[in-house]
Amino acid sequence: MSLQETLLTQFQENPLNWFLSGFLIYVIYSYLSPVPYNLPVARHAETTVFREYIPKQLREYDGRTPQTKIYIGICGNVFDVTKGRNFYGPDGPYGNFAGRDASRGLAKNSFDMDVLTPIDQPLDTLEDLTRDEIESLNDWHAHFAGKYQLVGKLVNDSDVL
Repeated sequence: MSLQETLLTQFQENPLNWFLSGFLIYVIYSYLSPVPYNLPVARHAETTVFREYIPKQLREYDGRTPQTKIYIGICGNVFDVTKGRNFYGPDGPYGNFAGRDASRGLAKNSFDMDVLTPIDQPLDTLEDLTRDEIESLNDWHAHFAGKYQLVGKLVNDSDVL
């Protein structure tokens, strides 16, 4: 019996062979044919270099435009909170902390601008905080450390080499 006769007999005796043959032809065709659509080009995620920021430099990251990143300083650390733009952006409830050292405001649970240290003055030492305020600040710091990327350290102008 020839190969052609054997295949014909197999197709007649078992209709599942028709399905399997069709599937095999489809797989071979799909593998050998060019892709009819354009795949998106893979892009490397944007990287951020850890660095030191003085208050005036941090002010640049206040989210005033949709393209501007939002950084917040807490306890000497700088966090990228851009993914929380709804909270920390210009129209968000914590918008006054964007691009600033928010330590005192978070410790006191106050959104008033007069609680924040002006950017042209040395960093707040937070020495006069109560035990409850320090605990609140530590809770906020833990929240930011667990949720947002640490991108730098907040330092005084005099500490920069």
